[in-house]
Amino acid sequence: MFFMAEYANMITVGCVATLLFLGGWTSPFGNLIPPPENILVHALFPIFWFVAKVFCFLFLYVWVRGTLPRFRYDQLMNFGWRYLMPIAILNIVATSLWFAYH
Repeated sequence: MFFMAEYANMITVGCVATLLFLGGWTSPFGNLIPPPENILVHALFPIFWFVAKVFCFLFLYVWVRGTLPRFRYDQLMNFGWRYLMPIAILNIVATSLWFAYH
């Protein structure tokens, strides 16, 4: 059940990411491909594009997850405090200086 819930979560994240960031059910080619004359094919094109985009996102998700190493919790905390926190503080200071002088 946990394995099935994990894959259901991946599919849900893929659907939400497709809707928010990849254009949802619209064609990635815009108006370059004219709409088909058959009304059934015209109705199925948005479903095809949505499923294709979700499949591409899932492929990328599984690929990155399978190739990148998993870090221990202490390694993640060390990386966050030692490197990411100073970079974030420098980013805030640089942004405030940028807005102060422009």
